[in-house]
Amino acid sequence: MHRLSSLLLAALIAAAPAVQAHDDAGGALRPEQRQALARARAATAVFHDFRAALAAGYGPGPVVDLQGLSCIDNPTVGAMGLHYVNGNRLSVFLSEREPQALIYEPQADGSQRLVGAEYIVFEAPWRAAHGDIPPRLFGRDFHHVPAGNRYGLPAFYALHAWLWRPNPLGPFADWNPAVRCP
Repeated sequence: MHRLSSLLLAALIAAAPAVQAHDDAGGALRPEQRQALARARAATAVFHDFRAALAAGYGPGPVVDLQGLSCIDNPTVGAMGLHYVNGNRLSVFLSEREPQALIYEPQADGSQRLVGAEYIVFEAPWRAAHGDIPPRLFGRDFHHVPAGNRYGLPAFYALHAWLWRPNPLGPFADWNPAVRCP
């Protein structure tokens, strides 16, 4: 059984979309960024099965903003999809292998397709542990989201990684024009 699981994981990673050759700032991805993205894909491959994501603590439902929206989109730049957060991973510990949220794109048949991950850390505990140094993964600083945001959350830092759906804007851009909300 373990061999079958290993073969399935290897097949999923081999069939994964190629990592973009550039980041969202237009620069070429460095080898260490490509390797970190590959590690993140390997760690999240099991979550193509949405039931595995639920069993691992992502959910029970998608994040809903203050307006009741769960599939986050912007008609002019694309979408972010549905975010399922694992509250047990919300800490000052960051690893590309342990995203705080998984991003799914809703499908016409009612299923959901894994398209990426989001790494999230709240500002106050991060600053208490690290001072003014912003969180960083994949060689990228996280984006700061101030308090008073659409989710009603305290200030936090976030970084998207489009692991399973190529993004023409780059693998770390917030919005992905290739992702759609119904």
